[in-house]
Amino acid sequence: MTELKNLEQELGRFRARLWAAAGFVLFCFGLLVFRLTVLQIQRHEDLAARAENNRTAVVPIVPNRGLIVDRNGVVLANNYSAYTLEITPSKVDDVEATIDELARIVDIQVRDRRRFKRLREESKSFESIPIRTRLTDKEVARFTAQRYRFPGVDIQARLFRHYPYGELASHVLGYIGRINQREAEAMEDWPDEDQANYRGTEYIGKLGIEQSYERELHGITGFEQVETSAGGRAVRRLRSNPATPGNTVHLSIDIKLQALIERLFGDRRGALVAIDPRNGEVLAFVSKPTFDPNLFVDGIDVENWKELNESADKPLLNRALRGTYPPGSTYKPFMALAALNTGKRNPNTIIMDSGVFMFGGHKFRSPENERGGAMNMRRAIVESSNVYFYSLANELGVDTIHDQMAPLGFGRLTGIDLKGEVTGILPSTDWKRRAYKRPEMKRWYAGETISLGIGQGYNTFTMLQLATAMATVASDGQRFQPRVVREIENVVTRERLMTTNEALAPVVYKPEHTAFIREAMFGVTQEGTGTRVFAGAAYQSGGKTGTAQAVGLRQNEKYVASKVDEYKRDHSLYEAFAPTDKPRVALAVIVENAGFGSMSAAPIARRVLDYLLADTYPSEEDIALVQVGKGVAPVGTPRKASAMPLPRGLDAFGADVPGVPDAASAAVAASAAASAASAASEVARPGAALPQPPPAPAPSRPTPPAAALPLTPSASREQP
Repeated sequence: MTELKNLEQELGRFRARLWAAAGFVLFCFGLLVFRLTVLQIQRHEDLAARAENNRTAVVPIVPNRGLIVDRNGVVLANNYSAYTLEITPSKVDDVEATIDELARIVDIQVRDRRRFKRLREESKSFESIPIRTRLTDKEVARFTAQRYRFPGVDIQARLFRHYPYGELASHVLGYIGRINQREAEAMEDWPDEDQANYRGTEYIGKLGIEQSYERELHGITGFEQVETSAGGRAVRRLRSNPATPGNTVHLSIDIKLQALIERLFGDRRGALVAIDPRNGEVLAFVSKPTFDPNLFVDGIDVENWKELNESADKPLLNRALRGTYPPGSTYKPFMALAALNTGKRNPNTIIMDSGVFMFGGHKFRSPENERGGAMNMRRAIVESSNVYFYSLANELGVDTIHDQMAPLGFGRLTGIDLKGEVTGILPSTDWKRRAYKRPEMKRWYAGETISLGIGQGYNTFTMLQLATAMATVASDGQRFQPRVVREIENVVTRERLMTTNEALAPVVYKPEHTAFIREAMFGVTQEGTGTRVFAGAAYQSGGKTGTAQAVGLRQNEKYVASKVDEYKRDHSLYEAFAPTDKPRVALAVIVENAGFGSMSAAPIARRVLDYLLADTYPSEEDIALVQVGKGVAPVGTPRKASAMPLPRGLDAFGADVPGVPDAASAAVAASAAASAASAASEVARPGAALPQPPPAPAPSRPTPPAAALPLTPSASREQP
């Protein structure tokens, strides 16, 4: 029997299915409309920006680093543009194989590979790392023709720092180097604005002015928005905001004087600081031996680093800022001032000098050539009587000595505008309690005070501190923070802003006391230990020689310089101010392991004062004698300092550097360097055309090395 279908029921089911399908289709269309609404309306701006970012790229334009010039406008640090061949490790499958292939096209030395390996360890994989710098035009052309073979390898036009005078004044200038991991982590704590300003920056100041004035020298980073292809190549520039070059830093140092002083040291180790007591400006800041900062700009190679780092002369040590030494007899005028200030002694107090001071069964000796006899304060300074100052130290006591010397700047930071200064040691009972761990070492013994009177014992100070103290006494207690930088010049407006030179709170001394000390120090140059050196000077100066032990002697041991290893011989010191009526310069100088102060340090000081006050430059014969510690009063025919040429400088390509630029040419140089920076940023974009780098400046001739931190000693040997 045939079953009849219920057409109505079947039709109802069909309609239900049809409506369900239609509803599903409508629901899907609704979802599409909703999604389109969200994408096209609600998220339009966000997605449009992301699309634009995929199409465009923002490239930072690293600013041209500011110039460093001396007080007369001589350029001491500038920039030049050169091509570099760089690899981005994250974009290269086999880095070593790629380098081997590149070596067939451009010259890649073993040192280049070592530097690349070291930089790679310090950098992130997505950062480009130079494998070769300063490519020639031929090398650029050869690589460009085969660039398609090397994904992840490109040529960049970079700005490089250059120091035209090489080793000259290197401890003042410092150098720049690639930002390391520790510095990058420290920069993460900077304000967002400062971090943004360093985007694209790979180098930063490491020492000296380059480090201390980094923010002024760096400039303001610009940016460039470019349209890119699907492969990331730049197609065209959309808009740009140019970088603002760093400001020009004007130093108070005269580079011609600096060069003369470094010559006078010869191959010896030491330091000299000369300050204008009227405002705190540093006129010369010498540390010998020096180093060539150009070695660090491109990443120093292993051989040069080993030579500098392992040298017994310690050329990387800034002796003027960080070298601490016993002051020897140069401490005696300050001790005499402390006696006057506390009322412990007056100028006419007589102390009998028999050549030996006995304390607690211990003999504190004087040099064999010391005259001895009845000593008042003036004669004790002029003839450098040890016994007089042994007894004075015993009368004052260690804590009184500390309290009198601290206001002069001993044992504390001077606040100079260079980073890395050390305090040295100005001993006191409290200092010894904090410095030592064993109970018996924490105690101060009365016998330890005696040697402090002649600048030995625990006393260790920097030449910067000694020169600052001398400047304070020369100006009747008036104090200034020593400054190496005179002015900051805005590279855009050309306005010059003076660095602070406001007077600090003075050290209160009676004028007659400081006048007495200055007159006694004048006597040193007329009838005392500095007489031969300052004979015939065209000005009147005050000074004090010093001879400080590098190592201590046992009680009955006799010092014979010729039988002692060089690094254990006495240090030669001298401090001075001039002219005596209205001092314009105060200085302190040390020549390590060079013997009596009147033999090595004082002759250098004499030539510095001649240069500054008499416009006199020593003869070549005289310079040669001073270099070996045989100079006294100048010999030969002196020359006019103002007429002497600048020391020889070389640009980055070995050509001689021209002399002092005038304001206009300096501005042109800055402008040209800024253009080079802009050109470099153009090349930094992938796919951009390679510009022709402009010629630029480079390294200078090296100077000899020398230096080691002195040890703490205990008895001064002075020669009249």
